[in-house]
Amino acid sequence: MSFVIKRMYRGETSWNFLEVSGRVLIGSAVAVLICVVALLARGLNLGIEFEGGGVWEAPASEQITTDTIRDAASTIDMNDARIQRITGGDDIFRVRGELPSGETAESVGSVLAKAAQVDPESVSARTVSPSFGDQVAGKARRALVVFFVLIALYLTLRFEWKMALGALLAVAHDIALTVGIYALFQFEISPATVVAFLTIMGYSLYDTIVVFDRVKDNERSLPLKTRMTYSDLANVSLNQVIMRSINTTITSVLPVISLLVVGSLVMGATSLQEFAIALLIGLLVGSYSSLFVAMPVVARLKQREAHWAEQDRNAEVISASNSIENAATTLAAARYDRTSPPRPRTGPPLRGCHSKLAPEQRSCLVKNPCHLNNAAV
Repeated sequence: MSFVIKRMYRGETSWNFLEVSGRVLIGSAVAVLICVVALLARGLNLGIEFEGGGVWEAPASEQITTDTIRDAASTIDMNDARIQRITGGDDIFRVRGELPSGETAESVGSVLAKAAQVDPESVSARTVSPSFGDQVAGKARRALVVFFVLIALYLTLRFEWKMALGALLAVAHDIALTVGIYALFQFEISPATVVAFLTIMGYSLYDTIVVFDRVKDNERSLPLKTRMTYSDLANVSLNQVIMRSINTTITSVLPVISLLVVGSLVMGATSLQEFAIALLIGLLVGSYSSLFVAMPVVARLKQREAHWAEQDRNAEVISASNSIENAATTLAAARYDRTSPPRPRTGPPLRGCHSKLAPEQRSCLVKNPCHLNNAAV
């Protein structure tokens, strides 16, 4: 195991990512389809900031149940209110619903406080108008569109349009899975969740750009007449950056897990839970989308180009098992030829009149230094 990890750190592995990417893409397509069905069937559990209404939170005791709170809410025409008992830290009852006509947030809080057997001042109330929720949703949609447009322009100018398309498909894949999981398990979506979604896009693009940059760097290192397919080039590049992607994912996931455990489960901060769950799902999904979604899409598009199509026809691949190793060796040799300094000349330096000797005479003097004193100009 340690030997494999060392090879991964040195970029010496020869895993065929593009070969297994087909099966991974099928699995991802099935997962996305399930998420889309869940989204259409169940919809999203939008928070009060998007739907409007009121939220009341009251301290919870062991003697009082959610049925008691629901009975009290029904007396003021809040039969459709959603009532939750939130544990972690101090237990609370959360009641969410539309403000009944003829009632105020304070009067509803007094009814709930009486049912929960607590002081009315200990009940917190928060109301949001539906128009404010529409404004928040509209701003979120505009931010998403602007993000995609700017990223598409940047990647097209920085790399090429094929890589821009692959990166955007990977981002869309990550967002679709994350939103689908929220629809499947009915996690509440709040403005903090939207911020997490935007953060997921940034992380997914960062990991993908690292892969693309290595591919472009390796492509520039290739001699013009090198017989190598784009698939081999992509596989070598992915093997070189796999450990960096794993390390980045681990160092990003650990703080999110601590945020989820300490912030939500210990301190009972639900806003942290909403943010951390979305971020955790997105980080895990984005860690493999750059390897198994973005790069395979680019490889399929690039193989249709005339140059790489000819390489596919003319490349002399010895066997499927060692073609990646051969490609890695070719790239290493090309990098050495491009970056290595000229070898220093062995033998004593030629000074004075000896520097005027013909090339063949210099060679003879270098091989036989003892003849230096007898050399004629």
